[in-house]
Amino acid sequence: MVQKKQKRRWNIEPGQPLTDMDKEILYWQNRSKSVPSRDLIKTPEQIEGIRRSGKINTGVLDAVAAAIHPGMSTQEIDDICMAYCREHDAIPACLNYEGFPKSVCVSVNECVCHGIPKPHQILEEGDIVNVDFTTIVDGYFADASRMFIVGGHTTPEKEQLVRVAKECLEIGMEHAKPYCFVGDIGNAIQKHAHRYNYGVVRDLCGHGVGLKFHEDPEICHYGKKGSGMLLVPGMVFTIEPMINMGTWKVFIDADDPYGWEVITEDELPSAQWEHTLVMTEHGVEVLSY
Repeated sequence: MVQKKQKRRWNIEPGQPLTDMDKEILYWQNRSKSVPSRDLIKTPEQIEGIRRSGKINTGVLDAVAAAIHPGMSTQEIDDICMAYCREHDAIPACLNYEGFPKSVCVSVNECVCHGIPKPHQILEEGDIVNVDFTTIVDGYFADASRMFIVGGHTTPEKEQLVRVAKECLEIGMEHAKPYCFVGDIGNAIQKHAHRYNYGVVRDLCGHGVGLKFHEDPEICHYGKKGSGMLLVPGMVFTIEPMINMGTWKVFIDADDPYGWEVITEDELPSAQWEHTLVMTEHGVEVLSY
């Protein structure tokens, strides 16, 4: 039987001098580590395009933050996002993506992600809500999500969950260094979440982004140091840990006619924060939040 192995992803054109980046990537590739292909390294012009999209993406979430309140429907959040996009010549990437019927994901309490906005779903004081939005501006994608505590107050347990989920994102960003591995990020996030006996969702992950909605690499929020793809300057990706109050396991709601909404297995609350990031020579820079 012919042996299977990964094809070399990083190649040098004949006659081209080796850069420091080339040397670092080839070092790890020769040790059978997963490395990016050149098309995952964004040009300065592409990064500027993603940054412009990120500013609109951040503005959408700022508009939601200014308006969210008890008694409003999740459909009203979708209306806010659509209006902001129209005013800023942006396209909501979620709308009609693989059948998703709305422009934004609004996930309440035990809904981990991909919650579909509905006119009859009314936010109540103390609900925790994740609003996840992706913009397309001039063909460039930026993706971010935030947690909101409806009315500003909730139970101490939910408040802690929201806070720790944000800390998990921040810790993941701190461990995202040039020439680190995806597993270094996931390992740090997992350790922090487990200090609180929280579950880290494994069925969904962060991802490359920028020229497409979802690109390589997958950014898992758990794992071993030194595993996963090598991250190098010029790569653009999201970190978006989904942290559950109980088990990490999830399921798709059978009552969802679209087959999108992801719910915690034990139906305890979940929280998530997401930024779009570009890797630089010194660490990550936030492009959207």
